[in-house]
Amino acid sequence: MSKILFVGGDKGGVGKSVVARLLAQWYLDRQAPFVAIDADVSHGSLLRHYGAYTRSVDLSGPEAADDIMTQALETDRRVVVDLPAQGDRAVAAWISEAGILDLARESGIDVIFWHVMDDGRDSISTLQRLLERHGKGARYVIVANMGRGTDFSLFDRSPTRALAEELGAMFMDLPELHPPAMRKIDRSDASFWAAVHNPDVAPELFTRMDRQRIKVWMQSVYDRLARLGDAL
Repeated sequence: MSKILFVGGDKGGVGKSVVARLLAQWYLDRQAPFVAIDADVSHGSLLRHYGAYTRSVDLSGPEAADDIMTQALETDRRVVVDLPAQGDRAVAAWISEAGILDLARESGIDVIFWHVMDDGRDSISTLQRLLERHGKGARYVIVANMGRGTDFSLFDRSPTRALAEELGAMFMDLPELHPPAMRKIDRSDASFWAAVHNPDVAPELFTRMDRQRIKVWMQSVYDRLARLGDAL
């Protein structure tokens, strides 16, 4: 069965691209068939870090967005879509206009929205809209990015969390990577694997301790991903 994983959150700076890159690395490490779709044309993070596995899609054109579904229909694989900030509306319009959720259900394709959030009220509001828009037509993984907030009690007490639980959403905390190490990864355009294992990648940037911190962080993230079962 193919899966389409929309990695969004509708806000800028909540860590959507980091999660998309982690998913790409997860599939690479497991030699699982996947393709990455970079819909964030302003940043192109997936293209820079995982270019050999990534296609670019401009969501402003419905026919271009069709490539997301085409990738899932062609063969069984995971399709990881890195959405831009304020990209949820464009995706929702495409899904509605083309009946994507109906086609996915008929074709045995699992559609999963990965909502990445900080601890602010805006992230709760955008999640509420997402859940109300698609309801039981899709699945949800809600990622609390600990690098963008440490107190998610507002969300935990909210009706939005209750609605997410009612719809069967899964929840994951994303631990924070030491910020200087993350900045070095971004400056080098390296994959997470290369940042840990390839000493020839940006040796002027990465110290031995940087690589060790990234390795430990990756294992912590992978432990959390493994608990999500068939959401991957």
